[in-house]
Amino acid sequence: MRVDRLLPALFGAFVRGDELPTLIQPTNHTPILQRRRAAMIQSRVRMVALIFGILTPLWIAIDVTVFDWSLAIWLIVLRLTASAAFLALAFDRRSCEDMAGAWRRLAALLAIPTLFFAISHPLLYNQGVDDLRIAVSAGYGYLPFVMVAGLSVFPLTALEGALFATPMLAAHLAAGFYGSLVMPFPSYISALWLLALIAVVATLAAISQLHFMIALLEQAAHDTLTGAFSRRIGEELLKLQVAHAERTSQALTAIFIDLDDFKTVNDRHGHEEGDRVLRHAANTIRSLLRQSDALIRWGGEEFLIVMPDTPMDGAMIAVERMRRAGFGKRPDGSLQTASIGIAEQTADRPADWEALVELADQRMYRAKQDGKNRVIGPGDRINPNTDSQPWDEFLA
Repeated sequence: MRVDRLLPALFGAFVRGDELPTLIQPTNHTPILQRRRAAMIQSRVRMVALIFGILTPLWIAIDVTVFDWSLAIWLIVLRLTASAAFLALAFDRRSCEDMAGAWRRLAALLAIPTLFFAISHPLLYNQGVDDLRIAVSAGYGYLPFVMVAGLSVFPLTALEGALFATPMLAAHLAAGFYGSLVMPFPSYISALWLLALIAVVATLAAISQLHFMIALLEQAAHDTLTGAFSRRIGEELLKLQVAHAERTSQALTAIFIDLDDFKTVNDRHGHEEGDRVLRHAANTIRSLLRQSDALIRWGGEEFLIVMPDTPMDGAMIAVERMRRAGFGKRPDGSLQTASIGIAEQTADRPADWEALVELADQRMYRAKQDGKNRVIGPGDRINPNTDSQPWDEFLA
């Protein structure tokens, strides 16, 4: 059965249909999920590498005791080399914020024991002349089982689990044709089946971790009242979008929206009515955005819209469409208005994403000072003592 059919059969009762593609292959993951997953994979690679870097040399005492010195010296060199590689990986302090870097680190972690097994197997073959040597040699032979089972500690998709397990399965298969250290060749076929079964179980455990991570990220990503992105996730998303806009020289617009006189709604009519106004405003804004745009609840009655690949004229069209649709009604029946500030990446050239948001915030504050219910963009100066022409008057 193909993987894309096996996963729906196994997980159909436990996950939503729209979640299955994210568990099968990584191409459907959002930038934030990729970044979080990359950081977790890097963290666990370093942890596992540190453990193996410390434990690997400890077996030298057994090798020296059991095997002849001519063989033991090769095993000592092999173990010290593997330990140095593990420790180098464990103490690699370079940041890893993309999945390509995480895949490289995980591949390096798995490559070390795979090469160790491939080199040590010919050295140890036919060395078992007594029970003790047979037992120690068998310990080397079971290394693929340990590493394949170790995949369960990483949040991986089904495709990734299959790809990362394949080298260890291939090494074990090649060792069987060369001559198994663990058992006679007829019984070796059963061991190979067991290794494949462990790989499947480990991959399912890795998929379960990924699904749990997605669920936690989904809960943390959205504000429960308005359904907009939370500020913490919004900041991370904004950082990624600004970095992408700088690399590709694309336009990026940030729109800061503050509902006018919202405090009076809570003071006069209670927080329940205030929540209703917030939900209505957020739903109205969201309904007029593209799928690529992001609505972030920045705090209280403040919202931030991130519009990638959108110049100022396109952002102004969207803003005017929102203002015509309105931001809902207040409890007394009057229309809810908003003061809006706009900043654009290529026009304003901010130093970073924080400066971009600060600029949009300042322009929103200027719109408040100039009488509320208006829009101020890059064409207007921020100095509150200087008259400026709001964008809505300019368009009119």
